Amino acid sequence: MNDRVSVTSVGGDPVARHPTEFVERKGIGHPDSLCDGVAEAVSRRLSRFYRDEFGHILHHNTDKVHLGAGQSQPAFGGGSVVEPIYVLVGGRATTTVGGESVPVDELATAAARDYLLQTVPELSPEHVVVETRIGQTSSDLGSLFERGDEPLANDTSLGVGYAPGTPTERFVRTLEPRLHSELTAVGKDVKLMAVRRGNRLSLTVAAAVIDSHVETLGEYRDVIDRIEALAEQHAADTIDLPVSVTVNNADNYKEESLYLTTTGLSAEAGDDGCVGRGNRANGLITPSRPMSLEATAGKNPVTHVGKLYNLLSLRIARRLGDELGATYSSVQLLSRIGDPVSEPQAVDVVTTVTDDDVVTKAVADEFERIDELRSDLLAGRVAVF
Repeated sequence: MNDRVSVTSVGGDPVARHPTEFVERKGIGHPDSLCDGVAEAVSRRLSRFYRDEFGHILHHNTDKVHLGAGQSQPAFGGGSVVEPIYVLVGGRATTTVGGESVPVDELATAAARDYLLQTVPELSPEHVVVETRIGQTSSDLGSLFERGDEPLANDTSLGVGYAPGTPTERFVRTLEPRLHSELTAVGKDVKLMAVRRGNRLSLTVAAAVIDSHVETLGEYRDVIDRIEALAEQHAADTIDLPVSVTVNNADNYKEESLYLTTTGLSAEAGDDGCVGRGNRANGLITPSRPMSLEATAGKNPVTHVGKLYNLLSLRIARRLGDELGATYSSVQLLSRIGDPVSEPQAVDVVTTVTDDDVVTKAVADEFERIDELRSDLLAGRVAVF
């Protein structure tokens, strides 16, 4: 491992010193995030079935999910969904084993529907149509599960992670759960965009308001005020910067053109979605950071380095902070198709830790624990978007 790892020492987080910083999060109910969640739920369902029926996880990648918006008629006091949300699950999977057919389509459909209905309580079964178009996996990629003593990388791919993040990043990442837990009228579709200019922070919030929770325009405006106040309070609790908050800036109160929804989702009427267009593996979109464009969600947890290396790089960066006191670490991992997943082609670490040997050991230790990451993924203990 030593000859593959390069370590560069820096004095601190370069983004924290930039005069301007942009940080975005697409909430759990954003159409792109819903696609990520469906893709990962389908992968977990298939992985568990393969393991239980055949003793080990078989090749699959279900990271090709598209959401087409429905049509709705929101109204104060409660509206209706008149055309369902359409979800198409694509990708590849092992569909036969020893002549035995695997019920891939049934498993995928059930996993997708279960995820959507459990994630968005306002959705009813009739609000969602799920279609599957999962084809038979490539024999070449499938064989990478079974060659040699350990899984072989099924792609030449780059994984990127960093930690601990700037105060702005931590503020944005932790605000959404608080909005959902404290404001019942706020739907699952919340989008946050923060810009820090010097020592001042501006936050724009797009929050779907659930129509059954507001009877009048006045009540709607009260919800908007409460979102603004909660965001300001969260800033005071988490970041030592003055913050200005704008909520649902496109609203026109005079014409009652509002972000009012029946299900708490823009997907009920106005917005489509796709896997990989939203948050990176750490739950944020951070254009000032190095990022991989790989979609983490939906890829298999055994051979697909597009998933594993993004998550491993995060674990390494966080370990350097937790155990070695790093105030900043950025980790990039490069695989090569056909090589063991545990043997990266190259590793580049930029960190405030000045001892190269302990950094290299931390990298090696995390690769040795890759099976723990796989178990965590299978149990749903790892956030991938």
